[in-house]
Amino acid sequence: MNIEKDIHPSILAALNGQQYETNETQVTFDDGETLNVERFTFGDHEPTLLDAIKVIIERSENCELSNEFFLEAEEALNYVSKRLSITNEQSLMLSLVISDFANQHIDVTDFGRYLRCTPITLLPFLKEMDVLEERGYIVCNRGCNRPSYRIPYYVLEALNNNEVPEMNQLAGLTCEELINELDKIFDQRSEHELTCDGMIKRTRSLLNSNNELHFVEQLDSYGLNANDRIVLLYIACQFVILRDEHIVMHQLGRLFDSRSLWSNLRQQLLNEKNRLQQLGLIEFAHDGGFGDRNAFCLTMTAKRALFTELNINIANNDQQRRGLQHYDDIAARQLFYDEATSRQVEELTGLLDEDNYQQIRQRLQDKGFRCGFTCLFYGTPGTGKTETVLQLARQTGRDIMQVNVSEIKSKWVGDSEKNIKALFDDYRCKVRECEVTPILLFNEADAIINRRQEMAERGVDKMENSIQNIILQEMETLDGILIATTNLEQNMDKAFERRFLYKIKFNKPSVEARQHIWQTMIPSLSADAASQLATRYDFSGGQIENIARHHAIDSILHGTKADDLQTLITHCDQERLEKQRPRIGF
Repeated sequence: MNIEKDIHPSILAALNGQQYETNETQVTFDDGETLNVERFTFGDHEPTLLDAIKVIIERSENCELSNEFFLEAEEALNYVSKRLSITNEQSLMLSLVISDFANQHIDVTDFGRYLRCTPITLLPFLKEMDVLEERGYIVCNRGCNRPSYRIPYYVLEALNNNEVPEMNQLAGLTCEELINELDKIFDQRSEHELTCDGMIKRTRSLLNSNNELHFVEQLDSYGLNANDRIVLLYIACQFVILRDEHIVMHQLGRLFDSRSLWSNLRQQLLNEKNRLQQLGLIEFAHDGGFGDRNAFCLTMTAKRALFTELNINIANNDQQRRGLQHYDDIAARQLFYDEATSRQVEELTGLLDEDNYQQIRQRLQDKGFRCGFTCLFYGTPGTGKTETVLQLARQTGRDIMQVNVSEIKSKWVGDSEKNIKALFDDYRCKVRECEVTPILLFNEADAIINRRQEMAERGVDKMENSIQNIILQEMETLDGILIATTNLEQNMDKAFERRFLYKIKFNKPSVEARQHIWQTMIPSLSADAASQLATRYDFSGGQIENIARHHAIDSILHGTKADDLQTLITHCDQERLEKQRPRIGF
């Protein structure tokens, strides 16, 4: 903006040294008090603020802040002081900034050169600048080694109209307008034009002036201290204005000018001890499907509570389901177990029914027990462990967050530990966002729940132990549902065994169960043929499914009948041979 083009010609005339006449006149103020002031006119008009400021500017040049100056400019100083309710010293400093209004960075050296005085002489007057800043008459930028000052445009505009400058109260705003004004305050803070205290005062005043908004009412209901409220408001502004959901730690650090205060706040955030996290208002941001412990965003709970007055599509199901297998997408399948396994699976299904789950979780919490459900499905391959998890999820309406162990185990030292922490952070976020708690599935978890290495010296072994220790700690504090499957339960570390609340063994199906599986997989198969295959081959459900798929492909390619027993026997022999193939090596 070209400020000089936007200023009334009378301001430029007064500040560019045009001639004026002087005599004495008496001015009566609104409170009835009178003051004899020197009359400054362009013709016969009454003295104005700009007239008085011009005299202060002219008589202060090279004055060295002497007593003579204050006597000579007393009338003009008194006039400005009375009109603006400030002191004579503040009137002088304000006039000096106004004299160079086109300069956006007026600093102490500029004052010293104009007044021709030393910094030590000027030092007491710099305190007056703080008062002017608080009143909104000047803006101070503290981003450099020494502060610099400028005049806000609304001050020049008020002086142009011979009015007392007043900061806009900004009452009666819409929620969108309020967010925009908050963003301006944060911009001023980022540009070092507001102190931390000034930022807090400005935001408090803005919120108090618009306390009828739901956004403000909801914010007040949280009972936050000033610092936590600033953090929440900043993250909220970035989301609404920029749709930024990745606010990194150093962005928040720039809001505060006390290192000790920020250090304490930072530790709270890292350790998830901050009240904003405890209230479920902010969480670690997501980065590539994992939580980023160095960045934050609003939770879905906070968005839904705060932004009811804004036209924001908060309930984005695709985004909410990111990284989750939705229970609606799981096909129904009939599974067959032995009696003991069937009884345990039915019990667990009942416990994970949402109504039962919430009641049990609350009772455990009330009694001081861990409220997380940790389950281990173990047994030989192909016995239905993974499929049981899927059917549990489908029947209880729970999405599944499946862990890819190979993605967690990074070849870079230190990354694996970060990945596993981030994974549990991400799961906690999904628990808070989803209406029904999702299942965290560690499928084929043998590689991460096996025995820890004693006296580990190799970097790989130390990394494995570190990952396992993190998982053990997370299982202690889990508030959700974790299910792990393994084929090698005999290698499992005892510490993991103790932390699984439910342990269900999946045995190979009995002859009767195998017959049901054969007939389920190949409905056209006769009962007699299914009985022969079930008796002859001690297959798991997974093996029978492989044979059924192979047989279906043959029937498509070669026209083989679906109930051709001899062909099925051939496939069974091939399956058995493949499974019994000897290992090569040692």
